[in-house]
Amino acid sequence: MSADTVVALLVFLFPLAYSPGPGNTFFAAIGAARGPRAAIPALVGYHVATFLVTLLIGLGLGATFLEHPVLTTVLSAAGSVYVLWLAFGFLKSVRDTADRDTPSTPDRRPGIGFRAGAVVLLLNPKAYSIIAVLFGQALRPPENGDALLILLVTLVFTANNLVAFLVWTFGGRTLTTLFRSPQSRRWIDRLFAGTLVGVAIWMALPLLD
Repeated sequence: MSADTVVALLVFLFPLAYSPGPGNTFFAAIGAARGPRAAIPALVGYHVATFLVTLLIGLGLGATFLEHPVLTTVLSAAGSVYVLWLAFGFLKSVRDTADRDTPSTPDRRPGIGFRAGAVVLLLNPKAYSIIAVLFGQALRPPENGDALLILLVTLVFTANNLVAFLVWTFGGRTLTTLFRSPQSRRWIDRLFAGTLVGVAIWMALPLLD
C-alpha cells in the first residue's frame, strides 16, 4: 500500500473516528468517571474486536452480514440492552456507595473491562457498515483479493481508531480535573451512567429505520 493510499485512507477515516459516536462517547465517559488508566482494558477489548471484525469483513464476510437485515436488528437490540445493563449496574453501585457510612469502604463499582469494550464493538452494526464502506473505498480491482493489502488496511483502521479513542478518553478526563470533591465525583459518576444510556439509545437507532 502506497503512502498516498495511506494518506487518502486517513483522510477518509478522520471524520468517522474523531466525530462523536457510540464508541468514542463511551470511552470519553470512562475517562471522565475513572481516568484513562481504568479505560485501558476496555480499549484493548474494543480494538482487538475491531481488528478481528475488520479483517473478517475485508476477507469477504461483510457482504454476507449486510445481506441479512435481521442480523442488524438483533445486534442493535442486543447491544442497546447490554449497554443499558452496564449503565444501570453502574448507577446502582454509585447509589450504594453514597449510602455507605464509612468512607474507608473499598470502591466496588462494576468494572468496564476487556469484555465490555469488545462487546460494545461486536454488538454495534453501524461499525460493520462503516468497515464495509471502508473496504469499498480502499480496495479497487484487481486488488480486492490481496490479503496483504486487506491486513494493512485493517491495521491502519484499527490504529487510527485507537488514537482517536485515546484522545476522547483523555479529553473526558480533562473535563473533570477541576471537580475533586466527593459530591462532584458522585455527579460525574451519574453523568457517566447517563452517557451510557445515551450510547444505548444511539446503538438502538437502526431499530427505527
